[in-house]
This record gives sequence, C-alpha cells and structure tokens, in this order.
Amino acid sequence: MSFPIAVLASGRGSNLAALIDARAAGGLQIDIVLVASDKAEAPALRNAEAHAIPTLGLDPKSFASRREFDEALFANVAASGAQLVVLAGYMRIIDAGVIAQWPGRMINIHPSLLPKYPGLHTHRRALKAGDLQHGASVHFVSAELDGGPVIAQAHIDIHPGDTEDALAARLLSQEHRLLVACVDAIARGTVREHDGTVLFNGAPLSMPLRLNASGSLIAP
Repeated sequence: MSFPIAVLASGRGSNLAALIDARAAGGLQIDIVLVASDKAEAPALRNAEAHAIPTLGLDPKSFASRREFDEALFANVAASGAQLVVLAGYMRIIDAGVIAQWPGRMINIHPSLLPKYPGLHTHRRALKAGDLQHGASVHFVSAELDGGPVIAQAHIDIHPGDTEDALAARLLSQEHRLLVACVDAIARGTVREHDGTVLFNGAPLSMPLRLNASGSLIAP
C-alpha cells in the first residue's frame, strides 16, 4: 500500500512536481491525497489538478485569525487520510497549537544548511557571509521557524562570481532530490522522529544525513 501524504505549497510547486515525477517513475511509493495552498491561483494547484490529485485553496483573509485558518486547513488535511504533511514552498507560519497536533508527521524543505539562515533570502545571506558551501535541509516541523530537527542535507559548493540567482538555480535540483529521498525514507519507515530526535534505522542521529551523488541518504 502506498504511503499517503499531503503537500502544502504557496507558489509554483517545483518540489511537488519532483514528488509527482518520482512517484510516476515508480521509485517513490506514495499516494498524494491532497495538495493545498493559501493561494487559489498557485501553479502548484494547477499541476496537481493535471495529475488528478485532489486540491484545496483556502483564502486566509476569509478567517478571523491565523489559528482559525490553520485549523480549517489541517482539518481538511486530516480528512484526506494523510500520514505525512510536506511543506514544499509553503510560505505561511503555522500556528504552534496546530503543529503540536502533528508531531513527527510534518516536514519542511528549506534552502540553507540549517541552523544557518532560517527564514528568507538564504542565498543572498550565504553569499554575503562569504560561505564556501551552501545547501538545502529537510527537517521535521516544530513551533520554531525552520528550527525542528534536521533529517538530511544536500551540499553544493559556492563558486567565485556566483550570483544569488545562479546559486538558487544550481541548488534547486538538489532540493528536489533531497525532498524525494526524505519522503521515501519516511514512507519506508527508515526515518522517524521521537521526542525531538531523528531516528535513522532506529538509531538516533547526532548529525543530519547527507544526500550522496546517487540520490541516497547516508550517515555523515
């Protein structure tokens, strides 16, 4: 039986597309039971519809508070039967009380080597700091912004003369491979979270897993 997931996205949904492609290729045993967005016109919703995936667009302005919006959104997620929520370019901060209802069942992909550069403009910040490496992280979601336990990371070198756009473009394909690998590991049961610690094959990780050249997750 395929592992049921819901994907939340606010924009183009390139990470969603990577999950759809991996599923179609037979390498990812998941069932995307819902794609939801806070933007009714998000391209991610159109892509999901093109693949006959159920969609939901909710307008935050129709709710009196962030908590009410999040409760309505996640009521729909729960009704879909999803066992994992994947934040794939979802740009809203989720209410802490709602997050607490999904312990170890919500992940986010973030374009930096966390704990470096939580929040926005990560490529710009890495370049300004003179970093030699940059990357992406997939982490379990906690109430702290981009602060939950990190599952795995993909690393790329920063080249002399790199611009923000060039760095973002080079990292994007690695983000896609990283997210697919992490969702696959959770679906297979080789990765899970317990009391704020990531377990890999039942053993606690002291450092995030790394994405290797073949797209597999390996211990550091």
